[in-house]
Amino acid sequence: MTFSQDFIAFACDKGVLRFGEFKTKAGRMSPYFFNAGLFDDGASLGRLCDFYADTILAAGIAHDMLFGPAYKGIPLAAGTAIALARRGRNLPFCFNRKEAKDHGEGGTLIGAPLAGRVLILDDVISAGTSIRESVNIIRAAGATPAGVVIALDRQERGQGELSAVQEVEQDFGLPVVAVASLADLIGYLRREASTLGVRGHAELERNLDAVTRYRENYGVS
Repeated sequence: MTFSQDFIAFACDKGVLRFGEFKTKAGRMSPYFFNAGLFDDGASLGRLCDFYADTILAAGIAHDMLFGPAYKGIPLAAGTAIALARRGRNLPFCFNRKEAKDHGEGGTLIGAPLAGRVLILDDVISAGTSIRESVNIIRAAGATPAGVVIALDRQERGQGELSAVQEVEQDFGLPVVAVASLADLIGYLRREASTLGVRGHAELERNLDAVTRYRENYGVS
């Protein structure tokens, strides 16, 4: 099992990835729901950032620092910087606040000055709004966006034929890498269904069938 499927198993165990019927922003009924905000304690956040660090190192995207867009990107940038430092790659990081501070250090950016090639860390890409804002912030500082790292790529069409991830790649010319994808989720469910005994097997099969049908209806390659 790859570390992507390890991540899926971890997300399921933590209750971050759930199965059932969930309405998406696009108005679709999805058979699964991913809520990265439920990585809500030190141990789970630390392990999440370990997965981000492993994904970054495996992707091989040239970069000089990390940026976490407010709000979910803030702990991701800080935690992943720690995880990378433990792996021998010590990088500066920066994040923004939603509203400018008019006292103390002022401004909207906290952490290291944005410089060089900047890797953006977020949980998922839905409409791409957070990434667009991040790209503008980075370029305004005279730095260069290097790529985007997210936890889960739903590999799902948006309003057109492209997924939100593909739209970001096309609009900004940036590579987007994910710790795991919908394909990894299906692979995990198939592996679990084939190895598990009778107990719980029916539920896994139902989840696998529902997710597979959803991908057939709304998925992208």
